[in-house]
Amino acid sequence: MKAVSKPRAIAPNGAKRLASLSAKLPALVLKLGLISHAGLCPVKSLRAGARAGGKSLKFLKTPAGILSRKVAEGLRYARRMGLAVVLLLALWAGLGMDGAVQAGPLGDRLAQFPDWQSKPLLPSAKGDLVYPDWFEGTWNVTTTLVDLVAPLAPEIITPGFEGNRQYLNRPVPFQARFVATLPNRFGGLPLPPSLLGKPQIFSDRAFNGLSLAKAYLDKPGEKSPVLAVKVDPKNPNRQITLLRDESQDSLLGAKELVSTVVARGVETPSPLEFITTEVFQQEFLGSPQIYFNTVETSTAYQLHPNELPRITADQVTAIYLSPQDPDYFAAGDRPVALYRYQLAFSPEPDTD
Repeated sequence: MKAVSKPRAIAPNGAKRLASLSAKLPALVLKLGLISHAGLCPVKSLRAGARAGGKSLKFLKTPAGILSRKVAEGLRYARRMGLAVVLLLALWAGLGMDGAVQAGPLGDRLAQFPDWQSKPLLPSAKGDLVYPDWFEGTWNVTTTLVDLVAPLAPEIITPGFEGNRQYLNRPVPFQARFVATLPNRFGGLPLPPSLLGKPQIFSDRAFNGLSLAKAYLDKPGEKSPVLAVKVDPKNPNRQITLLRDESQDSLLGAKELVSTVVARGVETPSPLEFITTEVFQQEFLGSPQIYFNTVETSTAYQLHPNELPRITADQVTAIYLSPQDPDYFAAGDRPVALYRYQLAFSPEPDTD
């Protein structure tokens, strides 16, 4: 009779710590910002629209006419500053032309949980992440783990999986903040406000990441294992969580959990719905062996304009093995752990 293999750890000590922390920190601590945006328009089309705009006053009142006037204004301003015409591509994005698609594969993928057989096919993550306008403000949030699945058990079970059952059906409260900011698509150049478009809603990543990390990892009467959460000023898709080294109390001795979004997709089934998927790479730095893994987070948000909670969400986090793991080829592109959460957002009274 063939012996049944026993569940076993799939990584060294550093990897165990990363896997445990990764599972405890659902999508929000790793990246509280989930949308792709800003489709680009060929320069040729913009020039054609600008030429057509001079032919008719009626045309000038249409969206295309308004765009052509802004393009012409941008060209005049760019010439005065000696800028390249290539800025027109950034101008199109700055005017708020959203590249989000309607409902499709992302929503279908969530509906198929837990039958996930591969990673999703997504475009590369570029630029910052934008939320719908209805996210603006400070929120009291609860996240509740409602299901966890090890699809490849008993052959492969990730470290910390069984331990995470303690969070099952236990709401974890924290605060989240989203702010309206003019998109910095022109490298800080002093362009007139009319060319920058309307403010867009961005996650306060450092605040949100620290808030959720502390909510999950802090214990009463003990020092917080989370020292700080930082966002790379040169790359909004790169977030660094500094974790306390048990033998050190300063930032100099901190270990780092680095999460970088590498792919992103978004769907907008309706003005009250928002679905997004991100895939990001994680690195755990500070131990003798640097460990990597891949995490996917898919979230479907729903706005309830006249109810509390104001926003609810269904969220799934999937863990994939890295090529350095001995079970990588056995797992392939299949997830080795799936965590499903329910989120509820209620506005702070003074921000509603």
